Amino acid sequence: MNARLYLALLLPIGAFAQSSSQAPATVETRLAALETATKSAQSAGDNAWMLMSAALVLMMTGPGLALFYGGLVRKKNVLATMMQSFILMAVVTVLWAVVGYSLAFGEGTPFFGDLRYIFLHGVGSAPNADYAGSIPQQTFMVYQLMFAIITPALITGAFAERMKFSAMLLFMTLWALLVYFPMAHMVWGKGGLLNAYLGGKIPCFDFAGGTVVHVTSGVSALVCALYLGKRVGYPGEGMKPHSLVLSFIGACLLWVGWFGFNAGSALAASGLATSAFVATHFGAAAATLGWVIAEWMKTGKPSVLGAISGAVAGLVAITPASGFVQPLPALFIGFAAGVVCYLMVTVVKGKFGYDDSLDAFGVHGAGGTLGAILTGVFATNAVNDALKDSTGKAAALGLVDGNGGQILNQAIGVAIAWILAIVGTLIILKICDATIGLRVPRDEEIQGLDLSQHGEEGYILES
Repeated sequence: MNARLYLALLLPIGAFAQSSSQAPATVETRLAALETATKSAQSAGDNAWMLMSAALVLMMTGPGLALFYGGLVRKKNVLATMMQSFILMAVVTVLWAVVGYSLAFGEGTPFFGDLRYIFLHGVGSAPNADYAGSIPQQTFMVYQLMFAIITPALITGAFAERMKFSAMLLFMTLWALLVYFPMAHMVWGKGGLLNAYLGGKIPCFDFAGGTVVHVTSGVSALVCALYLGKRVGYPGEGMKPHSLVLSFIGACLLWVGWFGFNAGSALAASGLATSAFVATHFGAAAATLGWVIAEWMKTGKPSVLGAISGAVAGLVAITPASGFVQPLPALFIGFAAGVVCYLMVTVVKGKFGYDDSLDAFGVHGAGGTLGAILTGVFATNAVNDALKDSTGKAAALGLVDGNGGQILNQAIGVAIAWILAIVGTLIILKICDATIGLRVPRDEEIQGLDLSQHGEEGYILES
């Protein structure tokens, strides 16, 4: 065999051997590229959902809550009431950027975070794997901000028509610092006392804010109502809502926005978000019927005000449970909330005689407490399997999974929220009262807060 023929035979064999040796590397490279592309697509989808959810939660405050509360007061107080919700969108945002996010989600003690994120230092496009590994930390931060905005706004319903605007600003600033930020850290922050997933000593389940948002705001609302006293003329004078049309629109916006509130708390465009979305809707629907039926049986007529109040009560109660329960338990929680909150507003409030102007405690305090406790009953790893036991399997969550002790954990979480809200609110009210005073003078209250506090009127009916 001559040399040329030998080389001709060897060249194809060498080429085949070289291509064979490169094939595994090519496959690995392509798999790595595919994995990177998949993660990028997931991150983009999750980020889009979370930004949309943040917008939905902000919509709950303005226009949702502003319209809902604004329609429930007398017309001489409509602007002042709506302004309280609107101004908190600005005040809490600045406070959150300066120190609030860090106190809530920085690592620190079991009761409040440290200052690692002060002035949003280090909060950028990189994810924080402790909280949400597929979205920028800045997205997580702004989503949580929307919760911090609406929570103090809920309290304004208790002292509507009688607190000075300046006092409200000081009260809400101190309340966010002393009540909301610590409670958010205890339940959702890494190392928080009640955080079931990130090292808490007392595992309390609160998917979207039953204790953090509704119990704290509702109980604080009751304290405010008792401390300020009744409105001039209450309960003898008629103080009916001036526009149920506004309140109706506000309630509908709250219902829609609540999907961002609860389903968004999955922190991803996932099956868990779908489950929370369904539970939220079912809870609101069942509560609407529960309230309407109870009212119909007692008064003989189902009112529009009752229907929209029932819907909000159901949304409140399902909030802590939304990411843990199946659809039928969500219906039960909602229906129970509708009936219980109706009784709180019509029977308990009447018996004790306190003037919770827009029933912030009867709906949010009572509904949040009920929902948090029932979460311990119906939470199941069939819906949320993120919590693992010592063997690495999905842990039993609530009573339906065989973990009856979770009801006690939930009760402890609720008790801590009640105590923090009562003590913190009393201290803050004392400070505000001693420095700038809380309540408008009697003649200004009679005139209405629109004119006395803002120099404007909500309705100028001139030809």
